[in-house]
Amino acid sequence: MSLTTDFISELIRAANAPEKLSPYEVSRLLDRSIDTIRDMREQTGIAGSHGAKDVLIDLRVASERARDLSAADIRNTLVEAADIIRTLKIVLDGKDEL
Repeated sequence: MSLTTDFISELIRAANAPEKLSPYEVSRLLDRSIDTIRDMREQTGIAGSHGAKDVLIDLRVASERARDLSAADIRNTLVEAADIIRTLKIVLDGKDEL
């Protein structure tokens, strides 16, 4: 498995047991997600939006508010991050095949 696939799996495992995560762990996972998405966007040539609807803004806010998030919010945010990373990985894998 690749490092990206490993990280996606880590996010999904964490999302399946959000009550076991400390706020620090949640914040750390979200920060890693932000960095990963940013890097993958650069590799794909997909520019992120600097507007209020950019997912990176939502992830940053969630990371900063990790202590206040409910288990459902943690689960949804981690799954969303994993989904975005998985989608970007598919795009990158498709570019590699060309």
